[in-house]
Amino acid sequence: MSIPGFQAIMRPWLELASDGQEHALQDVISLLADRFELTAEERSEMLPSGFQGTFTNRVAWAATHLNKAVALVRVGRGRYRITDRGRSVIAVDGPVTTARLMTFPEYQEFKSRGKGADTPASGGLDDITPAEAIDTAIQSVRSAVAIELLERIKASPPDFFERLVVDLLVAMGYGGSRIDAGRAVGKSGDGGVDGVINEDPLGLDVVYVQAKRWSGSVGPSVVREFAGTLDTRKASKGVLITTSTFTADAKEVARSVGKRIVLVDGSMLAGLLIDNEVGVVTEATYRLVRVDLGFFELE
Repeated sequence: MSIPGFQAIMRPWLELASDGQEHALQDVISLLADRFELTAEERSEMLPSGFQGTFTNRVAWAATHLNKAVALVRVGRGRYRITDRGRSVIAVDGPVTTARLMTFPEYQEFKSRGKGADTPASGGLDDITPAEAIDTAIQSVRSAVAIELLERIKASPPDFFERLVVDLLVAMGYGGSRIDAGRAVGKSGDGGVDGVINEDPLGLDVVYVQAKRWSGSVGPSVVREFAGTLDTRKASKGVLITTSTFTADAKEVARSVGKRIVLVDGSMLAGLLIDNEVGVVTEATYRLVRVDLGFFELE
């Protein structure tokens, strides 16, 4: 099964707490993961930002809504206990949803103060949390920018692509200055770049780089030839960059040749350009904040 939405978690949350004992959030997360029979992969799934687990985020958000409806009361840092109202909620059959919680004045006030900012994106039980909505929106923008980047790269003249690759390598910390990197990674004569670049500022190790705008998927023969070139260049590490994709056979060859070969396809290339701010500009910056519970806890 897939990871349940936070609304689908609220009733099991209350049922787990119906013993009247205090429950630590981390314990609840583990117990509910068992109850929903989540796989190891689902338990470890992260939000797109990578800062918090998806299921952890949804359990915590369910606790926030139940607390605002006074169905759960916070009795310590990350610890909750069910209230009489909470028991009355689960005494009625059916799922516990935000619509049901709206019958309580405290929850109405909470929603009113939020001015709808925390209203789920959909009306069903698979609603996403605000953190997920933000992450999803950011990933959507990132994907659109990545697509546009690749389209512009493919439509650009060869010398632009050559400069782009050098700029990216320098931005990632390879090759020292742009002039040095430009000398080391020169034109290959076929619309790409080719050369050996320093991996560190002192030149203690080198990386062979080859980048080309192949029109179709890159097959295993290209990777084998690349591995042979590493021997010729006396390099044990190599990066093969394309604006297209690599076939499964090409990836298998890269894993089996006995050298450290990194394959960078168009999707990964676009991501590296975005992460290292090459060819993109930051249009706006947003801060996502939360209450520091430790600040308010008495020692």
